[in-house]
Amino acid sequence: MLFERYKNGERAVLVYIEFQSGLGRDDLKEFLVLVASAGAERMALVSGTRKAPDPKYFVGRGKAEEIRQQALQSAADLLIFNHELTPSQERNLEQLCKCRVVGRSGLILDIFAQRARSHEGKLQVELAQLRYMSTRLVRGWTHLERQKGGIGLRGPGETQLETDRRLLSARIKQVNKRLEKVHKQRRQSRQARRKADTPTVSLVGYTNAGKSSLFNALTGASVYTADQLFATLDPTLRQCRLSNNEQLVLADTVGFIQQLPHDLVAAFRATLQETKEADLLLHVIDANDGRKDEYQQQVNKVLADIGAEGVPQLLIFNKIDLLDREPKIDRDDTQHIKAVSLSAKTGAGLELLIQAMSEIFRPQTVRGWLDLPPQAGRIRAQLFERGAVVQEKDNALGGWHLEVEMPSRDFEAISRHEGLKEYTHKG
Repeated sequence: MLFERYKNGERAVLVYIEFQSGLGRDDLKEFLVLVASAGAERMALVSGTRKAPDPKYFVGRGKAEEIRQQALQSAADLLIFNHELTPSQERNLEQLCKCRVVGRSGLILDIFAQRARSHEGKLQVELAQLRYMSTRLVRGWTHLERQKGGIGLRGPGETQLETDRRLLSARIKQVNKRLEKVHKQRRQSRQARRKADTPTVSLVGYTNAGKSSLFNALTGASVYTADQLFATLDPTLRQCRLSNNEQLVLADTVGFIQQLPHDLVAAFRATLQETKEADLLLHVIDANDGRKDEYQQQVNKVLADIGAEGVPQLLIFNKIDLLDREPKIDRDDTQHIKAVSLSAKTGAGLELLIQAMSEIFRPQTVRGWLDLPPQAGRIRAQLFERGAVVQEKDNALGGWHLEVEMPSRDFEAISRHEGLKEYTHKG
């Protein structure tokens, strides 16, 4: 990656400041989990309160000196702030404390860099890093010269900063070009699904709510799951079969957190396009979390940021095994399904979710009798394979008299290819 990565066990002093405006309030636990997910070793925690950030050190001079002493005593390699720092604040703190300083965006970017596995995911992480570092240009980019050769790169009297800025701009264009190819492939895949009339359901939710566990339980996939933030970064798509024998495409996406930096949302907008263009969102909520209502609002805020606020949602209250609750389906006054309570870990309630999605995506069905001649054995086999045959009787011509029930679009597809309509009659 483009800037120094944490090493497991790297010694860090954490700085958590609470402001009277509410900025940074009540998210200390999430901050600590973010640091642990990045692989840094917590040596000390410096906390405090302020009315507003200090323009020079973010914190006051006295608190900055306390941070410096903690870094010195613990031989820390870096300082991690649970806030956004300006480039000048980072620079001033590094000069004072003699160690690297990382803000919230840099911390999240490092976790993203560790989680990305696919080609697209790595490109998106690199793009986010490039955009983040473009505001913090203090050397460090000249290694990119090797990718284009040295002739013509440096103009007369060009400063190091100008060279870095030009190399950075060129790299951003290069990564954007590569990403556009990947996005074109995704658009083609979505168009193919629309043409086949296959519904897409996207899993969304606060990170660590159990989205990937639910995804694995529904599809039999083996997406990485762990009790940590952003365990899954790359979007994964798998087919899922409903109780009415319909198929849909299920998409697992990156989890959301509080104060997700806008630059990161922008960088992953293409990945989240699967969410924006889904037919249904399964909004997974940790039913055992006391802050679930707040987290639900945070997720809805990010969905609004990417233009997905209008996509229908089905609330999934996960981890009911921790509350000793029974799985159930909740409906509104008009009997429309609004929520399902289940446990992805134990499997309790999964059949209710399948039932709920089957009801939501219930297609128009055709039911009636078909008279198939003996030479229509292939059609008969297809109908049985689709689970469409209700009952079967022999007919007088040595063929079959079938009562079938199936989605009308499937019936029409077979009809076009097999000439089924000429054998059809209602009965």
